[in-house]
Amino acid sequence: MKESVWGYWIIVLGISIMSVMVLMQNFTTTSEQDYYLIKSVMESSMYDAVDYGYYSDTSTFKINAEKFVENFVRRFGEQLNINKDYDITFYDIYETPPYAVVSVTATGNGNALIVTNSNGTNSVTNRMAGILYTTIEYEHPEGA
Repeated sequence: MKESVWGYWIIVLGISIMSVMVLMQNFTTTSEQDYYLIKSVMESSMYDAVDYGYYSDTSTFKINAEKFVENFVRRFGEQLNINKDYDITFYDIYETPPYAVVSVTATGNGNALIVTNSNGTNSVTNRMAGILYTTIEYEHPEGA
């Protein structure tokens, strides 16, 4: 009986420590984590937006701008932190050569980010430019 009570308390202590760790992680998301999230989302969105029909005809890369924006917003929305408000701005999207500039502003809401006694909020802006580049050489067959 004594050993089962100790086992119960150890399990309760482990669950409470894990819940505190999860809550603290949600409140301490940094701009570095946002940067790497934007970087990976931008890269995968550019690969998803490649127009392979155009590539097979001309052997040059071209992305679909609307598909890039749709994929970026969907992928970023799946991974974002719920304790912040995000404002996504697309500045330049060139289809050929594939190039995009994305700016994401993260603003802490409510009690998530307290810097001073003022009512203003603090925001961090990450701006990233991406160029889709590959070293794969494709030779277009003549007459096809």
